[in-house]
Amino acid sequence: MTTVPKEINAAAAKKNSAEKLTPMMQQYMGIKENHPTMLVFYRMGDFYELFFEDAEKAARLLGITLTARGVASGNPIKMCGVPFHSLDGYLAKLVKLGESVAICEQIGDPATSKGPVERKVMRVVTPGTLTDADLLPEKAERPLLAMCSITQRKTVTTGLAWLSLASGALKLMEFSGDSATVAARLQQELERIVPAEILSGDNGNLFDDYAGTHINRVPDWHFDVVGGHKALLDQLGVATLTGFGADGLGAAFGAAGALLRYAQSTQGRGLQHVRSLTTETESEFIGLDAATRRNLELTETIRGQESPTLFSLLDHCRTAMGSRMLRHWLHHARRDQNVARARHEAIAALAQSEAAGPLAATLAQVPDIERITTRIALLSARPRDLAALRDGLLQLPALRGDVVRCYGPGQGGESGLLAAIHAALATPTACLDLLVRAVAQEPAAMVRDGGVFATGFDAELDELRALSENAGQFLLDLETRERARTGIANLRVEYNKVHGFYIEVTHGQTDKVPDDYRRRQTLKNAERYITPELKVFEDKALSAQDKALVREKLLYDLLLAELAPHIGTLQTISQGLAQLDTLNALTEHAQQHNWAAPQLVDEPCINIVEGRHPVVEKQIERFIANDCRLVNERRLLLITGPNMGGKSTFMRQVALITLLAYVGSYVPAASATIGPIDRIFTRIGATDDLAGGRSTFMVEMTESAAILNGATEHSLVLMDEVGRGTSTFDGLALAWAIARHLIDTSRSFTLFATHYFELTQLPDSHPSAANVHLSAVEHKDSIVFLHAVQAGPASQSYGLQVAQLAGVPQPVIKAARKHLARLEAQALDATPQRDLFAAPAADPYAQEEDEAAAAPLAALNEAQQALLDAIADLDPDALTPRDALEQLYQLKRLAAA
Repeated sequence: MTTVPKEINAAAAKKNSAEKLTPMMQQYMGIKENHPTMLVFYRMGDFYELFFEDAEKAARLLGITLTARGVASGNPIKMCGVPFHSLDGYLAKLVKLGESVAICEQIGDPATSKGPVERKVMRVVTPGTLTDADLLPEKAERPLLAMCSITQRKTVTTGLAWLSLASGALKLMEFSGDSATVAARLQQELERIVPAEILSGDNGNLFDDYAGTHINRVPDWHFDVVGGHKALLDQLGVATLTGFGADGLGAAFGAAGALLRYAQSTQGRGLQHVRSLTTETESEFIGLDAATRRNLELTETIRGQESPTLFSLLDHCRTAMGSRMLRHWLHHARRDQNVARARHEAIAALAQSEAAGPLAATLAQVPDIERITTRIALLSARPRDLAALRDGLLQLPALRGDVVRCYGPGQGGESGLLAAIHAALATPTACLDLLVRAVAQEPAAMVRDGGVFATGFDAELDELRALSENAGQFLLDLETRERARTGIANLRVEYNKVHGFYIEVTHGQTDKVPDDYRRRQTLKNAERYITPELKVFEDKALSAQDKALVREKLLYDLLLAELAPHIGTLQTISQGLAQLDTLNALTEHAQQHNWAAPQLVDEPCINIVEGRHPVVEKQIERFIANDCRLVNERRLLLITGPNMGGKSTFMRQVALITLLAYVGSYVPAASATIGPIDRIFTRIGATDDLAGGRSTFMVEMTESAAILNGATEHSLVLMDEVGRGTSTFDGLALAWAIARHLIDTSRSFTLFATHYFELTQLPDSHPSAANVHLSAVEHKDSIVFLHAVQAGPASQSYGLQVAQLAGVPQPVIKAARKHLARLEAQALDATPQRDLFAAPAADPYAQEEDEAAAAPLAALNEAQQALLDAIADLDPDALTPRDALEQLYQLKRLAAA
């Protein structure tokens, strides 16, 4: 196959003289010029075709055949295509790869077009503007986000606007600070929102390092603040944004303007389902940075898998709407305790009334009303969407009946969450009546296939259908009459798509054919005829089928228009259904796994009795429950114990129980009392960030810095094995200083796991710290982990036993035991310099104290190194008894130095 040189592309072909391109290719070039960064799917009959670089790229990504058609600049024009009826599958693959596609349709009539059929881009599909069910993940949102930054006197104000087009949820946020602070905050918000596509100005650069997201550059003037404010007013149909809490914003309006412009352009129409606005603030949710979300495995495991996670454990939801809301709640726990308390009360009512089972069965019959509503608003809903919506709305009375039995009039719940859900699920009578009358019980998949509307909805359509559907009876009647009239017993009246209707007579009977028969086709053994009567019926029947399809298309457009006024009501219903489904799923899980209602209080505390890790307890046969008590005078727990003893599991379960309480769920514990929490930080495990040029230790210190700079007295901090990525004394010094900062300055509730036993001295000088340990016992040469949290420090680390369990060769284990014995003997002979972790007499960060602490550390380090060097130089097998005695005295002098 001839290869088109790389330098020959669509742009070069466009510059060619018009005489060298066909009219159709000239039309394509004009369309491609308006969508230079997208793959243009150009409709040609039953296929969507791609040309030039688009064809090469699509063929590579989709694994389809690359061919050529025509010539540009003396070279074949690369081309590939996909069948129009298979479009969604190819789009799904391209969007998953981060590509954007412009869908160019034929809008002209081929029969009347003198030149190329008129074509127009009817829809643009991008990663952040998906609404089709086949392209979207069922249980997750894929929002589009735009960012606008304004710099004044070294202060950067960044505004974010993001929109889930599939639900119509539009949100704004704005924050300020120096460039470094804003960049860090921006990264944190992006990790929370997880946009599928980001809009940035031509000169923007803050998004360049956000991996895994499609970044789309748009002109800077799209981010005009005044224009964005007006666009929001127009979109929401209001005169002021005060009611949405958006007063005083600036950069966020610029982001919203660019966002709305882009979203509207991709859909080719207005966004009539975007009817409300939410303004978010930093203090609204419990802060979770990327490391915390990853370490707690909320919706994705550390290895990037979908299960087992907290979400996969709790997702008993029967609707996709409920699953998406549950995912949102897990990542957006509110700091406001009243929000969680209302959910706790709803779960209690559902459990007490034993309504969870019946509700689950009914909810299983409800479709994704939220996304169907969006497709109605965008005029892209399909017939079966409407049938599913109708059937779902028919379930509302049963759901309301079950809900009202949970809180019941006179039971004090009339103003609670379930009462609000009950009100939201009121049946939209006019909307449901329209769907019942209009939509066939089992409509066709596409409008173009016909059979969408119910009989009796439209008299003209019924008449046209009757003409087409009654053709069979007419042909039987005609055949009977013609056999009687002509005396031809084997005469047949039939139809095929090529020749239409005809009367077939065998050659031996043609002498009996009446004069009004006109020959239509001659076959080997028969003649086919047409009569004036049959011709009239043929014209009427065949045109009736075409007219019926045209009529259905018109009626369908009118039906979508009639449903438009109900969009707001349907969105309210979908929100109510999602909440009910999520609460019901949490109720089911709590009942099945003996979870308890947490108590949220105003006093600072985390008091968990017999707490369990919600995910781990499902993976093992017998889980050991443990307590955790943190109060104002006991803020840091130093956790020691063997590897594999359960330290990390214990720490994570405390964080998950705390988070679940604020999500509004019951918790895996006998009881839990939890005070105000603003953020949860974790520093558990670390790996190299090779792409970012950061070592394991650098990643560890970066995460530690984020904690020390952000934690407050209302934060929960989990730190596991800080300092292990560097030398022993460097790591020990860092771990000690970090722990003291958390005790004295941050005053956070902290779980601090360590193998540095020297740190267990901290509680002696800092009363708000306490030692606990995970216990284990030795059995012969092995170890048994008890997984029980007990007071006090661990007696040893059992590292060699764990190494043996891991399969380290026995000779290595034996050598390690011998060397460990020598090291422990030397440690016993060493004279302590002083308590390195005693409470300072003055300012804990004064230079004098730092120097005083550093001096003994340095001296100890030097003496130990000299001793180790002397031991390393010894060759016991080469020593005489007298030499050995002399070397022993020498080692003793070094140890005492």
